[in-house]
This record gives sequence, structure tokens and C-alpha cells, in this order.
Amino acid sequence: MRTVGLPDGPASGLEAFQELERFLSDAAEAHLGRSELERGSERRSRELVGLSLQAHVDARGDGDVGEAIVVSDPDGGRVRLAYKRLHTRSVLTLFGEVRIKRVGYGAPGREAIHPLDGELGLPERIYSYECQRRLIRGAICGPFDEAIALVAEMTGLTVPKRSAEQIVREADVDFDAFYAERAQAEVKPARGEILVAAIDCKGIPMVKPERALRVVRRGKGEKANKKRMATVAAVHSQAPVVRTPEEVLSSLFATDERPERPKRTPPHRKRVWASLLADKATFIADVKAETVKRDPRHRRTWVIVTDGERALQRRVCQTFTDVTLVLDLLHVLEKLWKAAHALHPEDSREAEEFVYERAKRILGGQVSQVVKGLRLIATKRKLTGTKSKTLEAVAGYPYSNRERMKYDIYLANGWPIASGSVEGACKNLIRDRFERSGMRWTPQTAEALLRLRAIYLSGDLDAYWEFHIQQDQQRLYPTWHSS
Repeated sequence: MRTVGLPDGPASGLEAFQELERFLSDAAEAHLGRSELERGSERRSRELVGLSLQAHVDARGDGDVGEAIVVSDPDGGRVRLAYKRLHTRSVLTLFGEVRIKRVGYGAPGREAIHPLDGELGLPERIYSYECQRRLIRGAICGPFDEAIALVAEMTGLTVPKRSAEQIVREADVDFDAFYAERAQAEVKPARGEILVAAIDCKGIPMVKPERALRVVRRGKGEKANKKRMATVAAVHSQAPVVRTPEEVLSSLFATDERPERPKRTPPHRKRVWASLLADKATFIADVKAETVKRDPRHRRTWVIVTDGERALQRRVCQTFTDVTLVLDLLHVLEKLWKAAHALHPEDSREAEEFVYERAKRILGGQVSQVVKGLRLIATKRKLTGTKSKTLEAVAGYPYSNRERMKYDIYLANGWPIASGSVEGACKNLIRDRFERSGMRWTPQTAEALLRLRAIYLSGDLDAYWEFHIQQDQQRLYPTWHSS
């Protein structure tokens, strides 16, 4: 990236403007194509704006506010900074490098304070906030190399990959504070809506620790690339949608009868997020905090959809009170398909009919009958070995979760019976970004990117970035007054 105002280009904004005019005039005579015209105009326009920005910064002065400034000491006292020095720093912007000369006020053993830095709202790093935002947005959506290449193409700024990763790791620092301070009115459910939360887990492939890099032979069951489980949550409000078992089955199976599906309203004020480092108890407490913010007096129905993991269900029950816990129907169907394939060939009509009939009974509130029927099949057919164990395991799953499988009541009330929101979050938040071919992650980078991607998918990236800049400025520049 060229520093604005150096001899290898225009020295002022006026010269840059005249250069742009000459280029456009010569382009017309040379009959340049549209692509060459756009690229040439973009580069010269960037130089023009960069020089104008440099002129603006120069016109702001050096930030000299007097002989000394006084700042507050962490112990409650005040410190007078009277050592004045003129320092120069660079900021890499969208339009080139801008050099800033400013007065610093210091004292023995104290870091100098530059009033102009705070006035201009400069970041701690050499990259401007807008450059960082565009880089982060690119890293949220795709690999770091692609994000760096995109920023370089758009701005001419080349960011080293290690710096890009560090920028991402630093950018999520205000995640918790942003959602904690968000106004309750922004997420309050509308009249008649229910509050829905869904919690699930998803693995992220991790970088191996040094001691595990060289292994002569892996142990039994040990995989080449281990994953670490991230906890994923989605919270939203929605209007109840009453459905029948037939309507649900028609959306899951290729049936001859397809009743007209009721019009469904999309979820409102949906927020998705995940954490790799937080333990499940802390994460579920965050889910409760989000639901309480949306409905502090608990006037609406709360529904939480989870899978069959008992530890997760116990933590949810310990954290929430007066809440309906629903077992995800799709996880039940997965178990039924295992039983069907133990008795019938895969992709056979018999296997599909086996699952369809039992799913219909489960949706009709006949969970206990389905459990008894599965065990009776194993007894009557005198199954042994793997088939017997499979049917017993499948029968045990709905039996142990029967209190969370009252689907006939849930459907009549218009409540959700599947965690589509969190399953979609697992795909969009984790799989589409973290499980691409060859990707391995360190815990710190993965956690930061998880949070930033969650902000992006929740539609809060622009609002978060403004909040992050505000908080960062408060951390960087203490309050002072001239002396």
C-alpha cells in the first residue's frame, strides 16, 4: 500500500483530481473497455480520497491542549502529565496510509497520552476500524485467505494472516456486554407469541496438541482428527401454529395424501449463538438470561427443545422452572430408522412403513404402546445379538424420554416439536464455516469466530461493531482535563 503524498504519486488532492480527469479524458480517446476504465478510476479515486483524508487530519492540528494534562489514577488520585513530545503514528485506512503527528503527554513511569488520538477515535492497532470490520466480515463468511484477498482487492491493503487472526480474536471482547445491554423492548415477544429456545451440541475439528502430533499407532477408537463439542443455542418468539399428526407426517414422508399445510409465520427476533469454551451450566444460564430479558415476568409460554442427552436435559431442568421441555422429534425418528433397518433392508418400502406407523402413533400420544410393541417384536421373533440389542436400545430411548414426548398436546397447543432453529444454527454457524476440508482450529480462534459469526447470523453485526468501537475507545482513552 502506497503512503499518500509520496513522490511516486500525486502530492495533493488537487493533483489527484487532475490526474483522474486526465485518465478519463485519455480513456475516451483510447476507447478503453469498461473493466480497464473501472479499475483505473478506482485506483485514482482511492488516491484522491486518501490525500483528502491526509489533508483533513493535518488540518486538525497536533492535539496540543496546553502545558500539561491531568488524569485520574487507579488508586483514586490524580496524576499530572507534563512531559510533552511530538510523536508520529500511521493508520492504514481504506484509502491508503495516513500519517498523524500528535503531541503526547507523559510522566516518569507513565504511558504517554495523545489527546488527538482520542479526538480522531483511532484504534490501538495500525488498521482502521473500517478495515478491521471488512476483514472480520470476510473471515466470518469464509476462510482467512479469502478474506485477506478480498480486502486487498477492495482497498489495496494486504493484512498478514497472523494479524488477521489476532484481529478476529480481539474483536469479540464485547460480545457479552453487547447482548446484556440490549434494550428489552427490542426483543420482547408480540402479544400471543410463545418463547422458544433450542439447545444442541456440534463438534469442531481442533488442532492437535504438540504431544499428539507424532503417534506411531492410534489406539482403538481414536480418530485422526478429534473434535471438541460446542454448545449451540437459538432463542426466538413465534405465533403458535396448531397442526395435526397427519400434517407433520406429510412433511416428513412421501405420502399419497398431502393435506394443505397451514401458513406458518417466520420466527421473530431470532438470536443464535454458540460457545466452545463455556461449560454447559454457564451456557444454559446465558440462555435463561436471554429468555428472561424477553419475558421478565414469565407471562408467555416457554418451550425448550433439546435432544435426548440426559446431562443436557438435567441442566436445563435445574436452570429453568415452569418451562415445557420437548424432545426433538427428529432424534426420535433417527432411533426408529435404526430399528427399521435392523428388521428390514435399507431404502425398502417395509422399513419406511415401519417408521411411518410408529411415528404416527407417537404423534398421537401412544408412546408407551410403541415401546411395548418394539420389545414385543424382539420377544416374538426371538431376536438375538445385534438386532436384539438395537431394538432394546431404540425402545429405551422413548421410554426414558416419555415425559418430553407428549406431541399430541404440543401440536394441539401450536408448539414446536423439532429443533429446526438450532439444527439450522449448527449448520450455518458451525458446519458451513468450521468443517470445511482441511480446517483445524485452536480454541481461542474458534471461540472468537463462533461469537462473531453468531452476531452476523443474528443480524446484529453493524450494531455490535458500533458498540465495540465505543467500548474500545473508552478502554483506550481515559478522561483527562488540561492543566
